[in-house]
Amino acid sequence: MSPTLKTSLKRKTSNTTEKGYERAHDILRAAREIFAAEGYGGLSMRRVAAQVGASLSNVQHYYGSKDTLIEALLLDAMNQLQDKIDSIVASMEGKSRVEQFLATIDMFLEELGSPVMRGMFFEFWALATRNTFASALMEKMQARERKAIFKLIQGMSPHISDEDYIVRAALIVAQVEGLMLFRVRNRPRRPELEGLENAAREAVLRLATQP
Repeated sequence: MSPTLKTSLKRKTSNTTEKGYERAHDILRAAREIFAAEGYGGLSMRRVAAQVGASLSNVQHYYGSKDTLIEALLLDAMNQLQDKIDSIVASMEGKSRVEQFLATIDMFLEELGSPVMRGMFFEFWALATRNTFASALMEKMQARERKAIFKLIQGMSPHISDEDYIVRAALIVAQVEGLMLFRVRNRPRRPELEGLENAAREAVLRLATQP
């Protein structure tokens, strides 16, 4: 049972069965695809209901409003990323922290390069510029990203203070997320930018290790 679903469904007044969690997951997946492709304006509870073959009231039973559904989408994305980070650290036990960190950066680049994830985050950013609710959600997401990166890099160099590492974690998040700007759908690939991701890996490694 997904922690994301438990959290996003905590406002429900009735208990949720295992079958109910499956339906809630299907709703979330459909909403993610619509939101990533068509944005906030294209997402509606009725549209999601049609895509999963459910009634509008059934969708509202799990997610009471469009904003609740949007919040669940962001929480689900963050939980997926955190689960992958935890899996990397666990599977690379005994490896150096630098290796664990770079593996995590590679995972972020791969995940944020997927069309659905990229589309979803572009839409969140755009929405956050004009919607206070979305802005608060975006800040929550980025705070979690900064915290996750900080935990990975904290203490790598004895010459870098925790306060400095907090700032560096924010810079790393900004650099990784910023690479999505060069992966816009239908944008032509530029030969001179082929090494951009490798350069980004080197840049974030310097932030993690060099005073």
